[in-house]
Amino acid sequence: MSTIIERNHVNVIGSGERVIMLAHGFGCDQTTWRFITDAFLKDYKLILFDYVGCGLSDISEYDYHKYATLDGYACDVLDIIEALKLKEVIFIGHSVSGMIGMLAALQKPELFEKLIFIGASPKYINANQYFGGLERDQVEELFNSMANDYLGWAKYMVPEVMQNADHPKFGEVLLESFEAMNPKMALAFAKATFNCDYRDRLKELTVPSVSLQAKEDFISSESVGNYIKRHTPHNTMHMMNATGHYPHISAPEETIKAIKSYIETDSKLKGKIRDSRLQPV
Repeated sequence: MSTIIERNHVNVIGSGERVIMLAHGFGCDQTTWRFITDAFLKDYKLILFDYVGCGLSDISEYDYHKYATLDGYACDVLDIIEALKLKEVIFIGHSVSGMIGMLAALQKPELFEKLIFIGASPKYINANQYFGGLERDQVEELFNSMANDYLGWAKYMVPEVMQNADHPKFGEVLLESFEAMNPKMALAFAKATFNCDYRDRLKELTVPSVSLQAKEDFISSESVGNYIKRHTPHNTMHMMNATGHYPHISAPEETIKAIKSYIETDSKLKGKIRDSRLQPV
């Protein structure tokens, strides 16, 4: 039986004291963060990992029952934090990891300083007055395509979600991680992702958060970001100029700037509050 660090192929890099945990989205692994990590190495300690079934994780630890919902992945996030004895974690979750991070923060809010959602969504399927971006029949077709021809599905899907036809290398990076994933585990992760509905949990979140929304992202549109903002305490939304569902790959400089702006502005404010408390009355 592997350790938690081995199970999730955890890597700790950077020389700073503040902690950033980078959680990849569906079909990806920790390597998809490589375009933004260098910008944080000096001032932060970065925690990189692969969900079980992704990247270089220990797939012998995969449990179809545990990972049938996002709660199983949230438990692994907490396992990693506790194994490394981390506190005041700045959690950056791409896509489905936004809600995975939220679930973890709902269980143990004291471990988190703030959450940064990149293209997150509490529900991907349209319902009544809610616009998630996908219809139920589209999602079922997605599942069928993955089951019948996973690699063919991946090659078709990558340019659709990347939305950067002028830069095919971005898609190559993403396809690399999609192709590395076990097809059966990928399908199970897809079902846990696209069948989820955590709209009712948003109101419970007490940890401050920001939603970074890219343009032309049909997986998580601006309306989804606005929904999160309206229903989540202490949440703000930042619209990016980047397009597609993977701005940390297609627009790393803008993504870095948006992340730092949220983290550092908040830190300066906290510093001013602390300083004001030290002033003599």
